[in-house]
Amino acid sequence: MTPVVIEPADPDHPDARALIGELAVELTRVTGRFTAASYTAQDAHAPRSTFVIARQSDDTRRPLGCGAIRPLAEEHPRVAELKRMYARPGTHGVGHAILIHLETVARELGYSEVWLETGDTNARALEFYTRHGYVPIPCFGTYAGRADCTCLGKRLDVT
Repeated sequence: MTPVVIEPADPDHPDARALIGELAVELTRVTGRFTAASYTAQDAHAPRSTFVIARQSDDTRRPLGCGAIRPLAEEHPRVAELKRMYARPGTHGVGHAILIHLETVARELGYSEVWLETGDTNARALEFYTRHGYVPIPCFGTYAGRADCTCLGKRLDVT
């Protein structure tokens, strides 16, 4: 596993913009779409939200990946939405570390569930989330009724 440090960051930071740009290229390649408007830098500054960057834990502090959580909607106050999950290729275990970190932060912020959407053709993401305990749920919000979307959710253990 690549040794990492995960820390809060501003999505407008140049390292964050580079990672999100790489994510956009990859999602467009795999699913044919990337919606930049579905998550903005302001989302990271809202209450009960965070954006993080995983960095190599040496002197280079090279950015390796990112991810975010935000409140899903007023009608689901105990549900966090997972956004902008990305780990650079070749960074073994970085995606796992980011996900575990964000789930921990979600618990600390009072969430009992995490939901996400991914493209139905994104087999790598579907396998990753399934391996980490996420199960299919009805599509929510702007994803409801869309055949090209798969939504997943996970109940968080409360400690």
